Amino acid sequence: MGESIVRVAVDADMPGVREVASRFETLDDWTDMPDFLDAERAFGTLVVGEVDGRIVGFGGVLRRGQVSHLGDLYVLPDHQSSGVGRKILDRLLPTGTPRVTFASDDPRALGLYVRQGMRPVCPLLYLTSPPPEDSGSQGAEARGKEAPDEPAARGPVDGPRAEKGEPPGMREAGRLDARLTGGDRTGTLSWYAGLPGVTLHLTGRGYALARLVGEDLEVGPAGGETPQDCADAVLAAVGAHPGVEEVQVAVPGVHPLLPQLLEAGWEIDDMDTFMTTEPGPVWLDRYLPHPDLG
Repeated sequence: MGESIVRVAVDADMPGVREVASRFETLDDWTDMPDFLDAERAFGTLVVGEVDGRIVGFGGVLRRGQVSHLGDLYVLPDHQSSGVGRKILDRLLPTGTPRVTFASDDPRALGLYVRQGMRPVCPLLYLTSPPPEDSGSQGAEARGKEAPDEPAARGPVDGPRAEKGEPPGMREAGRLDARLTGGDRTGTLSWYAGLPGVTLHLTGRGYALARLVGEDLEVGPAGGETPQDCADAVLAAVGAHPGVEEVQVAVPGVHPLLPQLLEAGWEIDDMDTFMTTEPGPVWLDRYLPHPDLG
């Protein structure tokens, strides 16, 4: 086995990168459209690990201000524990600025992130709901009040004017998102909102992005001035998509919405660990991330 080479990905690398990603089933929900790997190249950095001319691993970050969100680190099984993953991280992650990631339950990955200065903060739980006609009423019951009848999919009428090509309401959502996540990423959110099937929902003091994936709905990122505002935005996005088979959200373990959703019949399908180099870059009690975009 030859020595590994780590470098920034170029266009010619993307078929090899997607081949590795497919081995780990990370692109299953990203068919027939630009995917999160394109976002990492456009709004962060995508790095490949190469051995004997073959791409055997990759890692990607998305940046919001000074915060680096490690979205991906995948190495083919035959090359795991070979040092490729550590080399990719060393190339990807700057020192002296906040870094966050969602770590799987692989002990090797957890140890690698700890050595990069990150510490576990709380579980990140992936929930699925009953159909919205059931979950909407259950969600309202969990909140102790009625869900909004007509959730807005646009900005307030007196909000700032959108830039050319920018979805209406994105500037308001981007400012709130920046306060909740540690840095501005309006470009990334605008890119996502422009994809087929993605809608932006504003509820005055909260926002939520939602994407139809086949007959399922994926909600996130979402946030609010308070935990309740965040919950209102999430349920507004769900209520705006009646008839989907399933709704998916990623909920930090400290978010007050978690026990309410579980009591209302939502189920935990999977779990990661939210890790960060320092406390405070993300308001975990009033923010729900996107699994791939952070």
